[in-house]
Amino acid sequence: MSKGLLHHIEIYVSDLKKSAEFWGWLLEELGYRSYQKWEYGQSWKIEDTYIVFVQTEEGFLDVSYHRKRVGLNHVAFHAESRQHIDEMTEKLNNRGVTILYQDQHPFAGGDDYYAIYFEDPDRIKVELVAP
Repeated sequence: MSKGLLHHIEIYVSDLKKSAEFWGWLLEELGYRSYQKWEYGQSWKIEDTYIVFVQTEEGFLDVSYHRKRVGLNHVAFHAESRQHIDEMTEKLNNRGVTILYQDQHPFAGGDDYYAIYFEDPDRIKVELVAP
């Protein structure tokens, strides 16, 4: 039974093309597959959970996203291992993705917490954490 498990997340983005490129690459690296695509949105799915990205309407683009405002702070995903974190760190750096807390990487979450934190095109914080 799937009671309580996450069904889907829908995130509005400022530039669907940029976000689909960023998130498509990342999610496919994590085992998601392309699921739905239409003029103003795209989604990726893993098992019974999917993540949707939708183009924000022009009239709502005047205030940009910031994780310290009310709403979503960040999205965190499980990584396979510490080696997976290291490999993803290299791939993210090669793609020019903004890595957060570089001076504390990979222990920004604490001495026993091996993770990488980075930003999507709208500066939504994303985290990959090793088991």
